[in-house]
Parts: sequence; structure tokens; C-alpha cells
Amino acid sequence: MSTNIRPQTVTLIGKLLHPLTESNLIPFSEYREIITQLKSLATKGQPLPKIAPKLVDMKEAADMLGISLASFKNLEAEFPFKRKLVGHSVRFRNTDIIRYIVANDEATQVE
Repeated sequence: MSTNIRPQTVTLIGKLLHPLTESNLIPFSEYREIITQLKSLATKGQPLPKIAPKLVDMKEAADMLGISLASFKNLEAEFPFKRKLVGHSVRFRNTDIIRYIVANDEATQVE
């Protein structure tokens, strides 16, 4: 007997919860976290790791991705994560970078 969550179940739960976000019973950020964790459970059988969110600079982002700063600067426009301007510096959310890494790991495992 399998206890895995199916992707169809995640979709159904998302549809059931969405009206609760529109009536403000569930904050949208909480709804997103629930759906993200359920999708991870459905695809990998485990939730995403809990990471304290923080903003990182280009060098830290490049280190997280395992590439050089020069390569990161060349590829920066191609990455899907959002940029945040702090003063004159560009920062990135570490959680966006982690999700990008996890998504790419999943895509390469499927192929």
C-alpha cells in the first residue's frame, strides 16, 4: 500500500484552498508554501528543506550555484529568480536560488 501523495491530489487541494485565500482565511504566502511543500512531497516523497530566507549578493548567489562570479554575471539575465535593489546593490533571495537548484536537479533526474 502506497502512502505517496499524487500530483492530482495536490492540484485538487490547491483548488479547494484557493477560495480560502480570496476570503483572507489563509494568507496567500501560506497557501503558496502549502502547495510548494505538497508538490515536493508528490514528486520527491519529501518536503523541501526549511531554509531561513535572506538576501544574498552576486558572489554568494554564484557560490550557491557552484559557478564563478564572472559566469554568474554573464548568465544573470537568464536566471528566473527576482532581483532586489538594495541601495545601489543587487540582491537575490536565497530561497529562490535553492528552488531553482532543486527544480534543475529534478529535471535532470527525469531525463
